[in-house]
Amino acid sequence: MSLLEKINSPYDLKSLKKEELKVLASELREFVIDSVSKTGGHLASSLGVVEATIALHYVFDFKRDRIVWDVGHQAYIHKILTGRKSQFHTLRKFKGLSGFPKITESEYDHFNTGHSSTSISAALGMAIARDLNGDDYQVIAFIGDGSLTAGLAFEGMNQAGHLKKKMMVILNDNDMSIAPNVGALNGYLNQILSGQFYKRMRDRIEVVLKSMGVIGTPMIKMAKGMEETIKRLFVPGMLFEELGFKYVGPVDGHDIDKLIGFFEKYKDYPDPVLIHIKTKKGKGYRFAEKKPEFWHGVSPFDKKTGEPYPKQKKAPTYTSVFGKTMMEIAENNKNIVAITAAMPSGTGLTEFAKKFPDRFFDVGIAEQHAVTMAGGLAIRGKKPFVAIYSTFLQRAYDQVIHDVCLMNLPVVFCMDRGGVVGADGETHHGLYDMAYLRPLPNIVLMAPSDENELKNMLYSASKWSFPVAMRYPRGEAEGVEVEKEFREIPVGKSRVLREGEDAVVFAIGSMVWKAKRVADRLEEEGMLVKVVDARFVKPLDESEILKSAEECGVVITVEEGVLNGGFGSAVVELLQDNNILVPVLRLGIPDRIVHQGSPDELLDELKLTETHLYYRIKDFVKNYRVVKRKNREDFE
Repeated sequence: MSLLEKINSPYDLKSLKKEELKVLASELREFVIDSVSKTGGHLASSLGVVEATIALHYVFDFKRDRIVWDVGHQAYIHKILTGRKSQFHTLRKFKGLSGFPKITESEYDHFNTGHSSTSISAALGMAIARDLNGDDYQVIAFIGDGSLTAGLAFEGMNQAGHLKKKMMVILNDNDMSIAPNVGALNGYLNQILSGQFYKRMRDRIEVVLKSMGVIGTPMIKMAKGMEETIKRLFVPGMLFEELGFKYVGPVDGHDIDKLIGFFEKYKDYPDPVLIHIKTKKGKGYRFAEKKPEFWHGVSPFDKKTGEPYPKQKKAPTYTSVFGKTMMEIAENNKNIVAITAAMPSGTGLTEFAKKFPDRFFDVGIAEQHAVTMAGGLAIRGKKPFVAIYSTFLQRAYDQVIHDVCLMNLPVVFCMDRGGVVGADGETHHGLYDMAYLRPLPNIVLMAPSDENELKNMLYSASKWSFPVAMRYPRGEAEGVEVEKEFREIPVGKSRVLREGEDAVVFAIGSMVWKAKRVADRLEEEGMLVKVVDARFVKPLDESEILKSAEECGVVITVEEGVLNGGFGSAVVELLQDNNILVPVLRLGIPDRIVHQGSPDELLDELKLTETHLYYRIKDFVKNYRVVKRKNREDFE
């Protein structure tokens, strides 16, 4: 029986001898590689923290102590050691284990995570509550160096150092977030945190003193006695200790014995302590070690070859269409710049960065900074396109309002992953963007129904002189023919895809072509349903909506976003304001949390698949068509 087979809780781990822990680490790596090769997931991150996670559970008791895994990409080992090994094959699947820590999933998960840089603030809150309640336990924030590019991490450290609360921050330094880290802070972590500068200086001084012969020998001894004082001037304590933390490290993050020793030594340290560990992302799987960015989040793959299983592609992805179009419009407009927050490949800007290096900016995990910097660029005549996942733009909401919309600056927000995204679950779905952007002044908000529309919307946005936001889904586009020439879309202008008199469907984004196919099917049953691609959530095509509602008498709205305050709400408000009282069916995301699963599974659960739309629209139109005909007969 393997050691891993014996581990069903952290208490089983504590019963192992220290020399057995290295064997367990090897077995855990093999287990994770085998599992993720079937389910997909965040592989490289978890492989890099195997030894650190083992050491943490060996020293601490996380039924009593508390740990917050920043982002949570690296929490797979934690899940396995805390009784979820037998469920691990359901990772990121519908109704299975979440890919991130989740308080409803285990008593060992102490805070939901999924977005970066939250761990220190959350851990500090727990430490304050502990002291107010008169309890005694340790609180740990486990954070990667990439997450330190976000200001929230330093806001948390600043307050923690000021309050001097007992807590531990473990800085996992692997020189990688999703993409390679950027910025001055990363250079500091690379050079000073590794101690290279200090070591070089120490070695040079020693060589000089040795060359002095008899006089130099006592001076060497004196210098060694002063080493700790000198060291403070050049190593990370200068930064972190000024923030109020006791700094420890760097420590080899793959040496279990050393990790256990340091964790035990500082387990009950009364003030904030930061333990800096150096790890290798993807450790133990050669393919992941060579290309950690690619192996950050992967679909199922052949673990022997490291090759992902081939997928049948019917059409290009929206992300690739975005990237290609950005290159085309930037070629003819030198004022266009592209900004992303640590997601150059995820947003499709890798080739743009190569072709226009002076006009591409990866700001790291710093969405607030990305938006305000875009505002600064725009006010001085540049045309910034901020490529960002819908769920991550939430983090910069104030900046969108204050630093872009209130000044009516021509910043373009390109929100990838709009709608249901799948296996990453509730923290990553882009469900709220239409609702949270719609109320903002000056902004134009739109959603393409296919790749040709996305191309023309991007081109149109490059011509406009006000804030623009567009959202498009993850994955393949519709497979429509893409026009060679660009075409500017009139602001707020919808397009009618088919006529009808029994009802009108106003659809937006990913729901447009589904609605069109549903209407085509309904025509075979004698129902004539008009379909309008709204294109714009703000401003609405008021004349088309009001005219169609009056002519058809029955209105349906369809969106892959929340119903509360979304596109359908905007249509209802317009009808109400114009005293058009017609029956309206709003189809979209209800007021509930949407968990993980494949997009097809989730849309089926939400009753937003094409089949569900067919029956829901059919029943609604059928009921009100009878009423409409009776009313007409009575009038005649």
